[in-house]
Amino acid sequence: MRIGIIGAGIAGLVAACSLQSNGHEVVVYEQRPAPNVDGAGLTLFGNAFAALDSVGLGDTIRNITHQGLARLTTGQRTPKGRWLAKMPSETVGQLHSVHRVTLHNTLMQLLAPGTVRTGMQALAAADGTPRIHVGYQTVMFDLVVVADGLRSTNRSRLGLDTGIEYSGYTAWRGVTSDPVDIAGTAAETWGQGSIFGYVPLPDERLYWFGTRNQPADTTIDDEVQAVRDTFAEWHAPIQDCLEATKPTELMRHDVYDLAKPLKTFTKSRTVLMGDAAHAMLPNLGQGAGQGIEDAVTLTLLLGAAPPRDLGTILARYSTMRRSRTTRLWRQSRLMAGVAQAAGPVAVRLRNVGLRVTPAGVIGPVTKRLHHWEPPTA
Repeated sequence: MRIGIIGAGIAGLVAACSLQSNGHEVVVYEQRPAPNVDGAGLTLFGNAFAALDSVGLGDTIRNITHQGLARLTTGQRTPKGRWLAKMPSETVGQLHSVHRVTLHNTLMQLLAPGTVRTGMQALAAADGTPRIHVGYQTVMFDLVVVADGLRSTNRSRLGLDTGIEYSGYTAWRGVTSDPVDIAGTAAETWGQGSIFGYVPLPDERLYWFGTRNQPADTTIDDEVQAVRDTFAEWHAPIQDCLEATKPTELMRHDVYDLAKPLKTFTKSRTVLMGDAAHAMLPNLGQGAGQGIEDAVTLTLLLGAAPPRDLGTILARYSTMRRSRTTRLWRQSRLMAGVAQAAGPVAVRLRNVGLRVTPAGVIGPVTKRLHHWEPPTA
């Protein structure tokens, strides 16, 4: 099949790699002038690697990740450093961290030269027929994949958009340039309306993020000072993480998700995946993983040969992926509400709840979240 993909993010590139290796002819359109990404680090759980393994990409991605998180103490802490909950080691045994740029570049290198065409705004046909408008040209395909992110232009063109909604919090992110002593931990700290988390990356770097409840589009004159002030009294090594990050490497974005789950991920011979289909809050760490699941599920359903009934396959893809991602979209919102709690009473109740929850309860719940199986015939 000849397949056009709009968007060279993680979901789009995993789809391109897996479809191309299955013998399909793939073209990827990316509107940015260079095939790179903004971002810091991300985490991939066992479900992402189960999917990647099923299309032969698992070991390649493992080799660029930090694989020692199972040896660290992980969980949630208070700003003074007291542990609220510790995650069982088996729960994080398959958790890997990677710099987003490294992952992106690795996927790019797996593609045939010329697969990704940059600096091109690509528009799907509004009726879902498999054609892409690029400038004054219309290019025909057998299937079009829309993977152009949270603010997807093409989701709107297809009449599938439910809008996006502000979470109520903004997020700073960064990657350290100098080593930081994390004392054998990789944790999230939950305060009142703020979170700080850090995980190690390869090459002795750390990826960290910090959140704060505030109105959307708040202007901050000095981002470096603002993030330092927000976490000034919090436990070590939080201030060390900030000190070890170059100001030019600091980013801040208001956090949004879809206002409502989509009713379908397909229209005629056009299919959505990744954040374009199910943008969710990052509080479960499943954004990238779900985009990977999308890409692999579609690849396996299509197989290596042109399908006899593409419509049936796309409908099955939509049903399978909507069920899984809608559940995670809701759970991510629920977790955000708990983690970003700001009122003193709510915070106190949350913290007590975390302390009294047995690790034996947390493990099985998390395992179900991180489980993925390939679609059956």
